[in-house]
Amino acid sequence: MTTTSTTDPTTGPTTTPPHGPPQGLDDLLARFVGDLGATVAAGNVVLGDRLGLYRALAGAGPLTSSELAARTATSERYVREWLRGQAAGGAVSYREDSDRYWMTPEQVLAFADPDGLVLPGAFQLAVACLADLPAITEAFRTGGGVAWGDHHPDVFTGCERFFRPSYAANLVSSWIPAIAGLGERLASGAAVADVGCGLGASTRILADAYPASRVVGFDSHPASIELARSITAEAGLADRCTFRLARAQEFPGTGYGLVTTFDCLHDMGDPTSAARRVRSALAPDGVWMVVEPYAGASVAENLTPVGRVYYSFSSFLCVPHAVSEGAADALGNQAGEGAVARVAERAGFGHVARVAETPFNIVYEVRP
Repeated sequence: MTTTSTTDPTTGPTTTPPHGPPQGLDDLLARFVGDLGATVAAGNVVLGDRLGLYRALAGAGPLTSSELAARTATSERYVREWLRGQAAGGAVSYREDSDRYWMTPEQVLAFADPDGLVLPGAFQLAVACLADLPAITEAFRTGGGVAWGDHHPDVFTGCERFFRPSYAANLVSSWIPAIAGLGERLASGAAVADVGCGLGASTRILADAYPASRVVGFDSHPASIELARSITAEAGLADRCTFRLARAQEFPGTGYGLVTTFDCLHDMGDPTSAARRVRSALAPDGVWMVVEPYAGASVAENLTPVGRVYYSFSSFLCVPHAVSEGAADALGNQAGEGAVARVAERAGFGHVARVAETPFNIVYEVRP
């Protein structure tokens, strides 16, 4: 996406989003209605996910509100209102002639398939962020931080659900092949450190795809490590990957053929120290795969719908956590390629290359 520049006679040149500035009050109010509807709809998406409404409708539609309520042991009057809102937002489909609701294959993939896009996870994360509004408000006033572990518990599970579909779709199929020789090395067996692993979605994907490799996930949040171990055991992968509590600047081990950091470098209070630890932990021919949120090289380039999502999450999650770890000027999740390169170079790495991207992520190959 591109941005356009205009000149305000009172303030000088300004940069506006690619969809243009509001054209008068009517346009501004129309955008407000869209934003407010999306905000309130977030809670309804989470409800539909938790109560199994999407899954029941996907497996048996078209259904009336009474039929869906009976299948999910919920109240018909509430379900009726929920269905109407979901149809208005396009998450489900409506047949006026029979007053029934159903889901297209695309809607099922987005909202009901546990191996699909899992969009409810993104809404779960957003709603959980809003639950932390008092703490974030205080952080804005004082400049203090809010550590990852101090957030609402749904932040941890929602974040995993938000990122996992992209990792599942791209990590093995395109990101690893984008780094020459890496797939073959993992297939033959290598030591892998997944730093900042959270609940271990990326760790499990690597362990499942490359059983000859030894994969260890590291994270500084005790509850996330415990959840990662539990989920991994349930998935039958406990013999292929393990999890340990450790900060990125202090994770143990050396001789790793691959170290990964998935969507977490920008969260760190001292990313350069973490990068130095990665460099010392790598084998001489090892590689550091850095996966970061998609971002342009300037603020103007990030004035996009994706940039808006990421900046908004960053003000609630990424910047507060980095500040809690002592960051004087937190990177934020829209720091971009230049910031990643500077962190790597300050840590002594000589090679930084952008090797793959999606609408939500950029993948970097970093070598000594």
